[in-house]
Amino acid sequence: MTPEAWLRGPVEDVIPELQPVAHSLVQAREDLNRIVPMVSEAELWVAPGGAASPGFHLRHLAGSTDRLLTYARGEELSQEQKRHLATEKEPQPGLPAELLLEEVQEVFDRALAHLRVVSAHELDDERLVGRAELPSNVRGLLYHMGEHVTRHVGQLITTLNVNRDRPLPPGPAKVPPDEERRGHAPGGALPDTSPDPEGE
Repeated sequence: MTPEAWLRGPVEDVIPELQPVAHSLVQAREDLNRIVPMVSEAELWVAPGGAASPGFHLRHLAGSTDRLLTYARGEELSQEQKRHLATEKEPQPGLPAELLLEEVQEVFDRALAHLRVVSAHELDDERLVGRAELPSNVRGLLYHMGEHVTRHVGQLITTLNVNRDRPLPPGPAKVPPDEERRGHAPGGALPDTSPDPEGE
């Protein structure tokens, strides 16, 4: 089984400081490519218990990543970006999951391309965020972009599992094969250390 992105070595042309961000984007893209084609239009906007729907997570993944990239470049949001933000929570019946996925993947491609041109000396350059112009820097914005993507993909998967009768199929292994030989169970689970009832 293929290991997760962070266990497959560095992403080409990205500086070491930003490798965790790149790995987050690569893993999120692969998870979405695996999961979203299974999502029907009927379940796309289901919000169990008032939680955010899968469709919201997809729209927000595209919009928020695009906005964080804009701030990281030192630019202000466009009117189109502000409109996207204002409508992200609104259900879009009839909009196929595949189109939402395409939007997310296009933004992720731009994010990875941006990571490849960021140099180490600019990571601590000051950046201002939002209408309140809250202080941050390039490093903070890009790190937040990576963890934010990971968080929303995880929430999307959890929401789909709650809405379904059976869980989604598992993703990549969390430990490589050599780790399994050092005491981990296959697939990244911890080894079973419970007592043997017949041996006690």
